[in-house]
Amino acid sequence: MSLSDSDFSSHGSDYRNFRQISRERLLHEMLRSTKTGDSKSTWKVLIMDKVTVKVMSYSCKMADITEEGVSLVEDLFRRRQPLPSMDAIYFIQPSKENVVMFLSDMSGRVPLYKKAFVFFSSPVSKDLVNHIKCDTSVLPRIGALREMNLEYFAIDSQGFITDSERALEELFGENVENSRMYDACLNTMATRISTVFASLRELPYVHYRAAKCLDSSTVTPFRDLVPTKLAAGVWNCLTKYKTSVPNFPQTETCELLILDRSVDQIAPVIHEWTYDAMCHDLLNMDGNKYVHEVPSKTGGPPEKKEVLLEDHDPIWLELRHAHIADASERLHEKMTNFISKNKAAQIHQGSRDGSELSTRDLQKMVQALPQYSEQIDKLSLHVEIAGKINKIIREQGLRELGQLEQEIVFGEAGTKEVINFLRTKQDTSPENKLRLLMIYAALNPEKFEGDKGSKLMQLARLSSDDMNVVSNMKLLEGFSDSKQHSTGRFHLKFDMQKKSNAARKERTGEEQQQWALSRFYPMIEELIEKLSKGELPKNEYSCMNDPSPTVHGSTQSGSSIRSNNVQGAHSMRSRRTATWARPRSSDDGYSSDSVLRHASSDFKKMGQRIFVFIVGGATRSELRVCHKLTAKLGREIVLGSSSLDDPPEFITKLKMLTVQELSIDNIRI
Repeated sequence: MSLSDSDFSSHGSDYRNFRQISRERLLHEMLRSTKTGDSKSTWKVLIMDKVTVKVMSYSCKMADITEEGVSLVEDLFRRRQPLPSMDAIYFIQPSKENVVMFLSDMSGRVPLYKKAFVFFSSPVSKDLVNHIKCDTSVLPRIGALREMNLEYFAIDSQGFITDSERALEELFGENVENSRMYDACLNTMATRISTVFASLRELPYVHYRAAKCLDSSTVTPFRDLVPTKLAAGVWNCLTKYKTSVPNFPQTETCELLILDRSVDQIAPVIHEWTYDAMCHDLLNMDGNKYVHEVPSKTGGPPEKKEVLLEDHDPIWLELRHAHIADASERLHEKMTNFISKNKAAQIHQGSRDGSELSTRDLQKMVQALPQYSEQIDKLSLHVEIAGKINKIIREQGLRELGQLEQEIVFGEAGTKEVINFLRTKQDTSPENKLRLLMIYAALNPEKFEGDKGSKLMQLARLSSDDMNVVSNMKLLEGFSDSKQHSTGRFHLKFDMQKKSNAARKERTGEEQQQWALSRFYPMIEELIEKLSKGELPKNEYSCMNDPSPTVHGSTQSGSSIRSNNVQGAHSMRSRRTATWARPRSSDDGYSSDSVLRHASSDFKKMGQRIFVFIVGGATRSELRVCHKLTAKLGREIVLGSSSLDDPPEFITKLKMLTVQELSIDNIRI
């Protein structure tokens, strides 16, 4: 089993970001490598399972795949038409079920395909390899049998998920100590995280949040050990890669920090005021898919049209991390400048005013129409979206709520202000009131002891399910939930010594905030900066492969895990606006395509990468911070997580932590 000898490390002069490398490996190292001998010019079938098809779709478009000679994409487990004159490429997980299905396709006198090129998404066991070798009818028909070691989902140019949607429930829910899903979830996550480093040919220092409850007199809860166990699993996989993957580094080349959701329980629920976050929080989008109405070309009722808000849209790429007020202003400027500069738009505007058009005007309009139509469609879409968001902000009174959220986070508001808001703003939606109380509980757990929490929840008129969400927040801290169920009272008790429960401090040395409600920052921003400087406190963070082992219980909170200078890291004192946030000369609404052209050049001469993995779901604010710090630190920051959650999704998952399974007594026959 071996990979192609081509080295996809990015330490050369031509820097490629995380998703570019993932895409190139799939298209070039996998698909293009099958163009050999008599297979060089023939079209092929690409067969994938339910996991690998998602891996592929996050990194590549169908046009990319077709360009590499694939004419048909098939599902491994669906009934398929025999194509004995065509070769097949199998990109599959190395499971027994998948191997059995592959062998049934290719064995016997008449196989489904002429030849098979097999690529596994993660390391395959010797037993499965031997199982394949035992079928003598299949062996001559195999053109390649390799481990791609690429089983992650590149959701962003600097972000990936392991698609572990039930990680919160399986790792932090009730009775996880007795659950078989606990180890299975961690093992899958560790395998998929490791394939990121196999793809990029990187060997990281594996840092992780140390267990908070290390006490020789008590058993450390499984929930508290999640980062420790995951770090051990990742390191175990990486150790094997050092001997099995060609060109895999033998010494550390980057940093990995493994965290869980306990490091910041506010980021998943606070209102984040950037264009990207507001779209996903307020517009009921399906992933990155936005549905809007467009005028019918036949004069009938409006038609529904789906658009993807992704990197290929230059306006989205330019505005996604901008404050919604800034995005709205810039969109208005783009539209105004577009109409003033574009002849066809002026004519179109003039016709609306009722003035007659000359033949010459009509001719100009027809000539300009194709480009004009494309430009105005892009711009109009975002003007519509921003308008919808601003309308929801007004209707739901989100500015006042957002102001209170941020004041709580920075210690400027407390119980009095929360109670006053709940009493005077009773028309606030239950979800927004719940989010407010979750933020308050994360910072003031003592206010939810005994009957105090119940009274606050009753004042907010929230249901018992909503009360459970706030109560379940303590499970993410690693503690037992037995008290709540034994007494029947609402109970919330976090680790009272936990530093992150203190109110956030204003960021010093940052640019002056131009927009209201943009003070909030996720905790990972501080952690990444400390990691970059080698200043992570030893008593809170350990390292799997640090040459100087640390003791979890060290009292030297200021001492760092590793203080060596990181090769190639740039100065962290730069206060310039990140290139992705800086307005570009794109007033016409179209030349913002320049963002795409500049994106790769911004990454040249980078220092060593930093990877941060959050178990239990990452947020869009945390992804934004990784882009921001990439420019500030001169190092590509890649965010990984079990999933990327918007506030409603996170709250639903938190509810699931204490959902009781039906017993036989509950079932009526």
